[in-house]
Amino acid sequence: MNDTATGAIPQPLYSSRYKNLVLALLVLAYTFNFVDRTIIATIGQAIKVDLKISDTQLGLLGGLYFALLYTLLGIPIARIAERSSRVNIISWAIVIWSGFTALCGMAANFAQLALFRFGVGVGEAGLTPPAHSLISDYFEPRKRASALSVYSFGLPLGVMFGAVMGGWLAQNYSWRVAFMAVGLPGVLIALAIKLLIQEPPRGHSESSAGPAPAPHVVADAPARTAPTLAAELKELGVVARAMLRNGPVLHMSLGITLASIGSYGSGTFVPPYFIRTFGLNFTQVGIITGLVSGFSSGIGTLLGGFVADRLSQRSPRWYALTPAIGLAIAAPIYITAYMQDSWKTAAFILLLPGIFHYTYMGPTFGVVQNAVETRRRATAAALLLFFLNLISLGGGPPFAGWVIDHFAAFNHAHPGVDSLFASLGGFFSAAPQTFQAACPGGAAPVGATADVVSHCAGSLALATRQGIILLLCFYFWAAFHYLLASFGLARK
Repeated sequence: MNDTATGAIPQPLYSSRYKNLVLALLVLAYTFNFVDRTIIATIGQAIKVDLKISDTQLGLLGGLYFALLYTLLGIPIARIAERSSRVNIISWAIVIWSGFTALCGMAANFAQLALFRFGVGVGEAGLTPPAHSLISDYFEPRKRASALSVYSFGLPLGVMFGAVMGGWLAQNYSWRVAFMAVGLPGVLIALAIKLLIQEPPRGHSESSAGPAPAPHVVADAPARTAPTLAAELKELGVVARAMLRNGPVLHMSLGITLASIGSYGSGTFVPPYFIRTFGLNFTQVGIITGLVSGFSSGIGTLLGGFVADRLSQRSPRWYALTPAIGLAIAAPIYITAYMQDSWKTAAFILLLPGIFHYTYMGPTFGVVQNAVETRRRATAAALLLFFLNLISLGGGPPFAGWVIDHFAAFNHAHPGVDSLFASLGGFFSAAPQTFQAACPGGAAPVGATADVVSHCAGSLALATRQGIILLLCFYFWAAFHYLLASFGLARK
């Protein structure tokens, strides 16, 4: 008896080669997502000097001004993705964020650049929730963390390419050219995704029905019931309760949020740190931060999902223990690197911690996707990203900039005091506006004496080191929540 006779609809069979193509295209999209999102960290020092802005303002450009609409729009876009073509949403999103990235290069002042960064956030809101949902329909549960780790590999790739290309372009042309050059290629990626990725049936990888070969896949019809505000809010509540009442999911969500505060906050000021502390140029800094991201962070991102999937066959606790152990190992290595007096030593040490640091991404996303029904996966991803990005991406860089501004003011007023603990003791008594007036944009005024130039530069360089180290301590906090999550997973 065949499936048609019994009324069952045979599911199409996707080849491994085709699924790998889909995943590769989504990785490419996510790579440019992070190129356009994080390039401002690499060229931020040039923007700071050119527009005469503070580190708090620089942090707002890299954080809140991008993250606000990116975060708020993620949920409604995810709800649309539950009933509409995820491929179309992703394609249009890439076109929008790429256009606004190019426009950033035309900004004449801080206000215009902030406006265009809002626009970049609008476009980038349409990628990850639909992409997570697509990947979950292409890959079965026990391969999902691995597949999502591969997708997350776009993060270190994007940071790497953004750092190397952005640094070279800013050094040889200008920060404006850098924005334009990395923004425009996104249109070609959007076209490739539209033409090559097919919309899979919802829940395809969960189906127990035998797959049937299909040369041209036709997706199942998405839900077409007319949405109402009440129904949408109710659905959001259902997904939110499912996540909040699930102890491991809650603690892993807190873990990834805290780890990302440390990552986004410190990462925004790593390129300025090497410029301010060691006097390197944009090309050198781009190569250093790019290689670190592409090598160690890339390895860690991939290993996290594959190691967790493999070890979970012994116990599901390893979906949480893998990132807990990784973050606990990475934090002290990072701190050691930023305490070095040689940029070569610091860069060499930084090749190691990312291998352990980024192991949290794939396991966290995989646990969240496995915790909800098929038609709620984009929504679950969006809710996770809502808190993750609003708090960590939106708050991490401005918080780091605010911390550095205060440290710089304290260091400027207390020359010779270089202890982090001493600076923390006088942190709130420091007046950043005083430092900004004395050293606009972190540099001494034109015509200042050599001593004033050295004092401004030294105060800011030390403050940048202190701020980065303080933000890195969030990794210990995140590791604790992953450890708590592991106890809940052990009972499942």
